[in-house]
Amino acid sequence: MSSPAAQPGSEPAGDLSTVAPQLRSLRRRASLTLESAARAAGLSPAHLSRLETGQRQPSLPMLLALARVYGTTVSELLGETVADRDAVVRAAEMEPTMAGGWTYWQAGAPGRGMQALRVHVPHGSQGDIVRVHPGEEWLYVLEGRLRLRLGDTAHRLAPGDSAHFDSLTPHRIAAEDPDGVDLLFVHTLLQSPTAALCLGPATHVTGDTP
Repeated sequence: MSSPAAQPGSEPAGDLSTVAPQLRSLRRRASLTLESAARAAGLSPAHLSRLETGQRQPSLPMLLALARVYGTTVSELLGETVADRDAVVRAAEMEPTMAGGWTYWQAGAPGRGMQALRVHVPHGSQGDIVRVHPGEEWLYVLEGRLRLRLGDTAHRLAPGDSAHFDSLTPHRIAAEDPDGVDLLFVHTLLQSPTAALCLGPATHVTGDTP
């Protein structure tokens, strides 16, 4: 669950081809070059170019990273719009999306300073990806057991456990159980694209969260 350098095999299982033109549009709206946007998101310019031209589909961690860089939400990156910014999100209105092996549901309204998701992380999915980026993350384990590594410290969380941490701490997430783990996940969105650039580019070691 944060914002992410994904591996070549972590494309979404669903069809997110409509994301490509939206990625380019939002980058231009933020007045960022391909190189500066890619650097801030922890991607190579060539990889971001392929995302913008539809030659590669982004994983959920990539979408989270790009949303932070562009000062927007994953919903807007996906081209989703709502007529009104309702305070209540009904369970029946939560459409599942698959990305990078994870399944997630938008649990909050778009256009806010925080983004809330309900996420299912399968066993063995992206468990070796380490991420570092500006912001904060909060997660709560609903079902299953979670392995969370923060810096040099490993934590195991059971249902009812939660974690709240600075996203500049290198972190990675993995499911302990064969059936995976279900989480509530909230992360902050830097509203100004330049704020992310001021703090320096995201650093990602190959190989973790949304």
